[in-house]
Amino acid sequence: MQERPRGNEFRTTVICIDSYNDCVPVGRFYNPNYTEGKAFTSLRHLLVQMEDMLDSMRFPQSFTAARAFGSFVEPGKDRPSGKENQEGKLATFSVRILFRQNASWQGSVAWLEGKQEESFRSVLELILLMDSALQSGK
Repeated sequence: MQERPRGNEFRTTVICIDSYNDCVPVGRFYNPNYTEGKAFTSLRHLLVQMEDMLDSMRFPQSFTAARAFGSFVEPGKDRPSGKENQEGKLATFSVRILFRQNASWQGSVAWLEGKQEESFRSVLELILLMDSALQSGK
């Protein structure tokens, strides 16, 4: 049986946005499951990588099995080194995923520079909250 991390620190992912042109975020994200940040070049890239990470940790456990074309490749597990600067050039968000129900995520997002926190009930709501922070920073 595969070991699964259970600490609450694994629920929180720091998302660093370095550029946001034409509503396309570019940056990196950090989670205690990885030794270093994972780069992303689009919103789709960020969400797919985060979903893969959550699936590999099986935490929080998905309410439904994901459907996909082709075979599923499970990413490897690393452990954090904590040496990288976890701040975005434009914005930094701390995303805490509490549940994965109804084929989406539920939790809270904190915009660190704006010192604001909001709950979200779906990935779409998370995207809209992050976009509103990025648009207000322009």
